[in-house]
Amino acid sequence: MPVFDIQRGTNISHWLSQSEKRGAERRAWFSQADVERIAGWGFDHIRLPVDEEQMWDEKGQREEEAFALLGAALKWSQQAGLRVIVDLHLLRSHTFLSSDNALFSDPAAAGHFADVWRDLGEFLHTYPLDGVGYELMNEPMAKDAKDWNRVAHLGLAAIREREKERVVILGSNECQSSKTFDQLAVPANDPALILSLHYYNPFPLTHYQASWTDIGKYQGPVRYPGRLIADADFRAIEKEDWAGSVRDGLMEWNREALAAKLPKPLAVRERTGLRLYCGEFGCLHTVPQADRVRWYRDIVSIFREKKIAYANWDYKGGFGLLKKDGTEDREVIACLVGKA
Repeated sequence: MPVFDIQRGTNISHWLSQSEKRGAERRAWFSQADVERIAGWGFDHIRLPVDEEQMWDEKGQREEEAFALLGAALKWSQQAGLRVIVDLHLLRSHTFLSSDNALFSDPAAAGHFADVWRDLGEFLHTYPLDGVGYELMNEPMAKDAKDWNRVAHLGLAAIREREKERVVILGSNECQSSKTFDQLAVPANDPALILSLHYYNPFPLTHYQASWTDIGKYQGPVRYPGRLIADADFRAIEKEDWAGSVRDGLMEWNREALAAKLPKPLAVRERTGLRLYCGEFGCLHTVPQADRVRWYRDIVSIFREKKIAYANWDYKGGFGLLKKDGTEDREVIACLVGKA
């Protein structure tokens, strides 16, 4: 079986996923030049999120331009020597932003999920097994892990109808959290699986001033390593109703504390013999750069030590390897490609 060999990559966010861009604006957001730059930095793969609402209309018909862009990205990557993980990121029946998703309560929605993969597989199956992998779904949010296990197996079965050897990336419930890895029902006798976690610990650091979370309401200083938030800074906000969202910042955070979140995924790998992949991790540009770089250096060194492949979130965005002014974040890139 051809080897889908991945070690270090980056996410192409806000292009075919989580974006209102269409037409010329969408075409300009990501191009062959971007692929060549990523390869030139020393990455070996990209994770490419795609959303149902971008790729198919409400009648289930393919959006011609979106599929053309997906095909172009695969061609560019093949030419540049990059492997690609096509990640089904958002469904109309499921988003990681909600804990009440129709995907897990409506049998028709679960059946449609399998059909989406049948159609996506119809488009992708001619690409080389050692060049393209499929990620079943991004960050499942089921109230009960058993519901995700059930739906995941439906989607995987739909892929396996056509492709027995295609690498499929399977993540754990509750946003691919390491803490739920022991609840993931890993299908037996399927060596073409890679198990995926996402890693954003500690959130008061990685999501510092994130506008879409309560964590973002904290405007005081943060630091890494050590106690992220000083006692005096926490006392200034502890009566706020959102203060609990940053309480983790009072803990001592260092390389050892980061590694302490990984025993469950490592145990599942030991039990199954399957590879581990961290498909998302990152730290916002709002974090002071020196602290941000120290966090990246620690978490990447842990992934390398534990032999966990990884892709940072993201190439071009709030966490990005390109800053808002378009310049490269050379310090973080060096951490990710092993040149720090």
